Amino acid sequence: MQSNPIFSFLQNIENLEVSDQVVYFAKRSLFDLIATAVAGSQSPAAKIMLQHTQRHYPASPYLQGVGTLISQELFSPSGAALLGATIIDSLDCHDGQKLTKGHVGCALLPALVAVLESNQQNPCGTDFLKLLVAGYEIGTRAGIAQHATCCDYHTSGAWGAVNCAAISAHILGLNADQTDHAIGIAEYNAPRSQMMRNIDYPTMVKDGSGWGAMVGVDAAYQALAGFTGAPALTVVSDEVAAIWQDLGQHWYMQEQYIKPYPVCRWAQPAIAAALSLSQQHALTTDDIAKVEVHTFHEGTRLFAGIPENSEQAQYGISFPVAVALTRGTVSAQDVYTGFAQAELQAMTSKVNLIEHEPYNQVFPAERWAHVSIHLTDGSKLDSAPMEATGDPHIPLSDAIMQEKFFNLCKPIWGAEKTAKVLDCVLNLQDYDMQHLLKLMRN
Repeated sequence: MQSNPIFSFLQNIENLEVSDQVVYFAKRSLFDLIATAVAGSQSPAAKIMLQHTQRHYPASPYLQGVGTLISQELFSPSGAALLGATIIDSLDCHDGQKLTKGHVGCALLPALVAVLESNQQNPCGTDFLKLLVAGYEIGTRAGIAQHATCCDYHTSGAWGAVNCAAISAHILGLNADQTDHAIGIAEYNAPRSQMMRNIDYPTMVKDGSGWGAMVGVDAAYQALAGFTGAPALTVVSDEVAAIWQDLGQHWYMQEQYIKPYPVCRWAQPAIAAALSLSQQHALTTDDIAKVEVHTFHEGTRLFAGIPENSEQAQYGISFPVAVALTRGTVSAQDVYTGFAQAELQAMTSKVNLIEHEPYNQVFPAERWAHVSIHLTDGSKLDSAPMEATGDPHIPLSDAIMQEKFFNLCKPIWGAEKTAKVLDCVLNLQDYDMQHLLKLMRN
């Protein structure tokens, strides 16, 4: 086995030169996560988890209680991480990374804030962003390593726990041996959470990020108390050494994608293809007789019927395509309640899924789809093969990113608060973590 590369990386993170470009992408992911948390707080899953956390993970006299990203109500650090990550995970609108087939920031951000605040640390904006970047670098590699060594496709929570343990251990000042144990405890106890099971049966367990965040935070506190854990094989085994050797040199922070719509990333190439035809030909719903979505195998596994709940809507493909063809976009409100509308149900029933083998060959590094629309006049329109916008090579513009932020936050926060929080994130180097938290929690 190799020595743990994470400890030395984190020991030097405050002095590490992080380029302006990397910081730029960190800010984009940060305000995207915040927006998803705000809109996600309105989801049924978030409301259930809030009540659960209030009952089972309240603040105790033994540790400084902490709020969530958007609330002043106090919980234990592991409880705040569980709740915060579940809230973000409850609306499938946050950033992700192709090779991990998942999402680093969803578990990372709530865990990072919870442990910093409980440990009464208030880093300046620059140092906070460095910690966030460090988490993205560790988390992305942990995800790639897990996929390289496991036959099952596990959720982000499975490897996110390792990342949250590493960041938490650093904040708590654990030494090298304790950090090894923290990461080992987290990997050993992380949720198994097979992703395709939830694709086939969409439910509130989603991407496992809530439990991943909780396990990671808890693992660090256990290691601090002297609890020991077996080596984390996704970090120290020789099999994954090549994945970790460029830590601190190659920056995966720049390779996260941003979603334009609050549904599974696998559905978004089909949405882009459908919208390209609809906009090019000025189609109305009355023009459309049938829609054929040609995409990769995993995309065809997404929920294909008429959703009965938000989870089926978000982990669907037929419904988001139907919404896009009807509305011209897909909003949070569409995936919360739109599935009950007759017009969207009718369009959803017109969508058929077809597996396309050439797209299977390039998944997960590339996700493609093309769409054929059969018109009521008997003609057929075929889109070009398309990827989803928001990937690193076809990024969303700053203007579109900020529009997304306002679309998600303004209905809950109002325009003034939304603008203040966004400005704070964009200029976080001039503030500190508590300034941002006070704006969000006010």
